[in-house]
Amino acid sequence: MNSAIQPHSNLEVSPHEIDAEYFEYSKAANPISANLITRIPYQSFPASLYDSGPSRTVALDLSEKLECEGPATGPGLCASFIRLNAGDDVTLAPNATSQVLYVIDGSGSLAYGEKAFEWTKGCFIALPGMNSTILKASADARFYWVHDEPLLRYLGVSRSEDRFIPTLYPADVASAKLREAADDPRAQDRSRISILLGNSNFPQTRTVIHVLWAMYGILPAGSIQKPHRHQSIALDFIIDCPTGCYSLVGTELDENGQIRNPKRVDWTPGLAFVTPPGYWHAHFNESDREAFLIPIQDAGLQTYLRSLDIRFS
Repeated sequence: MNSAIQPHSNLEVSPHEIDAEYFEYSKAANPISANLITRIPYQSFPASLYDSGPSRTVALDLSEKLECEGPATGPGLCASFIRLNAGDDVTLAPNATSQVLYVIDGSGSLAYGEKAFEWTKGCFIALPGMNSTILKASADARFYWVHDEPLLRYLGVSRSEDRFIPTLYPADVASAKLREAADDPRAQDRSRISILLGNSNFPQTRTVIHVLWAMYGILPAGSIQKPHRHQSIALDFIIDCPTGCYSLVGTELDENGQIRNPKRVDWTPGLAFVTPPGYWHAHFNESDREAFLIPIQDAGLQTYLRSLDIRFS
C-alpha cells in the first residue's frame, strides 16, 4: 500500500478521535450478510429440561451463538424455564423493565415489594423490575419466564422506574376470553384464533407490557395458520398439543405463497422454540384435537417503534 495515503497513527490523532472509524456504505450497511453479526438461530428447548428434579432455573441461553453476553435467548430477550418444588421459593431479580411468567403447573404465591397475590396453573403474570420478585410454591410448580435484561445489558442501562404494577391474568378468565374468541362465528375467517393480553398503561400498543407482548392461542383440529412474518423475535411455548402439530419456518416464500425449503419444528407439550425475526412461519395441526400455544415477543417495543411489520402470505 502506498505509504502516502496511510491513515494517521494513534500518536498523531486527538484522544477524542481514537475510536472514530469510517466505512464505505456497501461494506457496512448489512452486517449480517457481511458476517459481522450473527443471525438469530433456530432452536428448540424440550420439557425434559425442567419436568423433574430439584428446584432450578434453566436459562434458554443462545448467547454463544449470538456472540453476546449471556444469558440471552435473543439479542434483547431471555427466556427460562423455572422448576419450583412444593415448599421451595425463588427470588427473581433481573436488571429488566419487563417480565412475563406463565404458570405451566402448580400453585403458590408471589411477592413484589408490597404487592402480593396467589397464582395457579394457567395464570399469566406481568412484572416490572425495580423490586425483586419472590415466588413460593405450595405445590410442585413450573413456569415459562421471559424478560428484557439482554436489551438493557446491550444499552448499558439499568431500570430506573416501574411503568406498571404487577398484574395477574387468572387462568379461568384468560381461558374464557380465548374460548369466546374461538366461538365467534367469524373466527374461521381470521388469520388466527388468539387473544392478546393487554395492560391499561399501554393503550397505544395494546400489549401485556411496554416491551413484550403475550398471545394466548388455539390451533384448531385440522387447521393451518398460513405463513406470516414479523420483525419481532418470537419465543413460542407449547402449552398442550396432540401428535401431528408442527411449524414450518424459512426465510422466503415460493410463487405459491408457501415457505421455500422450510425447517420443521414438531410440537410437544412443554416445548419452547425460537422463531427469528423476519422469518416466514406457518403452524399446522393435522390431528383431531385442539392445540394451545403462547408466543411471547418483543412486539410491544417493535409496535411502539412502528417497526413490527406483520405480513401474511
